Amino acid sequence: MKIEEIIKSTVSLDDAKKVILNIVYTQNVISDRFNELLKPYDLSSEQFNVLRILRGQKGNPANMCVIQERMVTKNSNTTRLIDKLLLKGLVTREVCPENRRKIEVLITEKGLNLLTELDPKVLEHEKSLASNLNQEEIILLNTLLEKYRTL
Repeated sequence: MKIEEIIKSTVSLDDAKKVILNIVYTQNVISDRFNELLKPYDLSSEQFNVLRILRGQKGNPANMCVIQERMVTKNSNTTRLIDKLLLKGLVTREVCPENRRKIEVLITEKGLNLLTELDPKVLEHEKSLASNLNQEEIILLNTLLEKYRTL
């Protein structure tokens, strides 16, 4: 369905505006579907992102700066996210012994188990979103999106 039909536009939209509207609308569709996937686990997409970052540390702690740098959503309140994950028992937080101003965060076994359970569901979700594109189109879309955001 064309973006003009989705937003019920009665005026002609130029192509640059259509691109932005399509990207924003598509991002919302992706977010809504992903949030529905995470809802039964009482996780937000940002909390999921933090858990994935911590799993990627392979048992090494990450400080708040490292987590913030690697977040997909850069404006997330990392401290608040960590606090919520702590309450759920999915991470631990300790003061760095070498630098007491630094907080180190580790994923717990419970957090790793949760990601292991979610991995196939997330993979299926990603595949379903791309199911109407062939491999060349997926590569082209990635290339165009990377080019579009590089100013």
